[in-house]
Amino acid sequence: MSEYSDMDEFLLELLRSRGPTGTEHETAQVIEKYMASSADKILKDVLGNRLAVLGDGQKSLMIAGHMDEIGLIVSYIDDNGFIFFEQLGGHDTSMISGRRVAILTKGGNVYGVTGKRAIHLMDAKERKEVPETHQIWIDIGAKSRAEAEKLVRIGDPVVYDTMVRMLGERRCAARAFDDRAGCYCAFETMRRLAKSAQKPEYRLVSVATTQEEIGTRGAITSSFAVNPSVAVAVDVTHATDFPGIDRHRFGSIKLGGGAVISRGPNINPKVFERLVECAEGNNIPYQVEAESRPTGTDARVMQTTRGGVATGLLGVPLRYMHTPSEVVDLDDMEACVKLLAAFALSLKNTDDFTF
Repeated sequence: MSEYSDMDEFLLELLRSRGPTGTEHETAQVIEKYMASSADKILKDVLGNRLAVLGDGQKSLMIAGHMDEIGLIVSYIDDNGFIFFEQLGGHDTSMISGRRVAILTKGGNVYGVTGKRAIHLMDAKERKEVPETHQIWIDIGAKSRAEAEKLVRIGDPVVYDTMVRMLGERRCAARAFDDRAGCYCAFETMRRLAKSAQKPEYRLVSVATTQEEIGTRGAITSSFAVNPSVAVAVDVTHATDFPGIDRHRFGSIKLGGGAVISRGPNINPKVFERLVECAEGNNIPYQVEAESRPTGTDARVMQTTRGGVATGLLGVPLRYMHTPSEVVDLDDMEACVKLLAAFALSLKNTDDFTF
């Protein structure tokens, strides 16, 4: 039996795809493949967003998950063929060295490892310091700049080269659950509603946004284009059920505790209440997270597009965010999909989300 026998192939392909921010086309191709038989149409734009449309209701519901991931970008190749880089999105710099990476080039993937000075060659003070980005490099086995430049160009993006691994029966570690988890939920909701006998009154637009990690850029253009009446962003959120966390500061969010419904000024209060009603009415496990300011998600720009959009935010609990081994519970993702489907079916053309 396969290690992944309990995982949807759609999700597995999303996790295996490489989509560093600004270069998301590989992930976009997976979405097009799996949505072809469910969506009425699939659209793309000049920022690389993918929009799948179901139905022709007079009002629209936009569900968005970003498909980009953090990565690196080649910035310099030295005379000995070592490759230096800058960060795409926010990394924990202490995590970068000693990793296997894939450089996404015009000719295909070039594999390498990130290197820095070994601990044996550092003094006591240096061993306590986190290296800066410019003190780490990528080694692809090249012996010279000319040899490296035959394979790699300045501006080529880089991602960690890690496998998807199941941890027990329902928990999984992967490189890019942030935010392939939310992206999967947005489109899997449409796939299920397309097969359902009951259809939403609202036109459903599921969107895989680009460049979230550097400023929610894809969501700015796609939400303006869709101009939805209601929108829900789906992203990962920090699980706080690991050793040493201060829950007085960061709240209590559990892996396996269900979908996380955010509440705060970035969230339309009527959308929040409707999400809670749908969760409780359908016995879907959920948790609530307080957000005191505009969130670090696509919801921050979806809410304020055009004349304003009634916006909600769902989270998939995640451990070890922005590392090569992010961990989720697949049951939490399933709860998000069920909640999104129930929410979509609950919307009526007579609903008023002003307050």
